Amino acid sequence: MTTNNKEESLKKDQEIDNETKLNKDQSSENAGKESAKEKSIEEKLVESEEKLLRSLAEIENQRRRFEKEIKDAFEFGSYNFAKESLAILDNLQRAKEAIKNDEKLKDNKDLDKFLENITIIEKDLVSIFEKNNIKKIDTNRKKFDPNFHQAMSEVEDANLDPGTILQEIQAGYMLGERLLRPALVSVSKNKASKDQENKQKKEGN
Repeated sequence: MTTNNKEESLKKDQEIDNETKLNKDQSSENAGKESAKEKSIEEKLVESEEKLLRSLAEIENQRRRFEKEIKDAFEFGSYNFAKESLAILDNLQRAKEAIKNDEKLKDNKDLDKFLENITIIEKDLVSIFEKNNIKKIDTNRKKFDPNFHQAMSEVEDANLDPGTILQEIQAGYMLGERLLRPALVSVSKNKASKDQENKQKKEGN
């Protein structure tokens, strides 16, 4: 083989090597681009999923707020109506006591029947209250609780613990777990010692 032929052969081999190397570099570059493209799609999927979850959470929060607003509006309306309705029951009870104690009506032969009719109306009203979750606060020998009772007077009683309810002056009522009005009561207190009585007298003077 002549020198020229050898040079041409070497040149061709070099060109083939360069072309092979170039193809490899391009393949690597294309693979890198495809990998970057795939990664970008995965990131977009993650972002879309996060946005969807945030949207769902927002919708759920709005639903809860809406339900609470409806409930509050209903309870507020029921509360006001129930509170005002107590005045009807109070007036019935006052009327019954006033008629009982009226000297002019004591000899009336129809008095008992009239009182019986008032009692029936009173019971019907109480029944309606109970069906609508309006309940009377129990005060019978209960311990005074400022959350449910309002003390109107204190009476000395050595036989009872201080703060025991002695008498209910006006009934209190609850609407479910909410206070409609406190019960007005008188409560027991310790009997004052002679020293305390003398001190109170001096302060009064």
